[in-house]
Amino acid sequence: MNVEDIRSKTNSELQYELAEIKKELFGLRLKASSETLANSAQIRQLRRSVARVNTILHERATGIRGQENS
Repeated sequence: MNVEDIRSKTNSELQYELAEIKKELFGLRLKASSETLANSAQIRQLRRSVARVNTILHERATGIRGQENS
């Protein structure tokens, strides 16, 4: 998920997306602890996606940058 996709979504959509990403990340961490993953870099990608979404939500909450309409 790139930044343009994230910025085009509303806050409620981002909250939902964040919850879904966190569920997927939890599942991958659990799977990684019990067996080997086919793509261990996916955990890193999901962590960065969580950070991106949190950054956009924080920017909107503090008024640094509002929702942009493209």
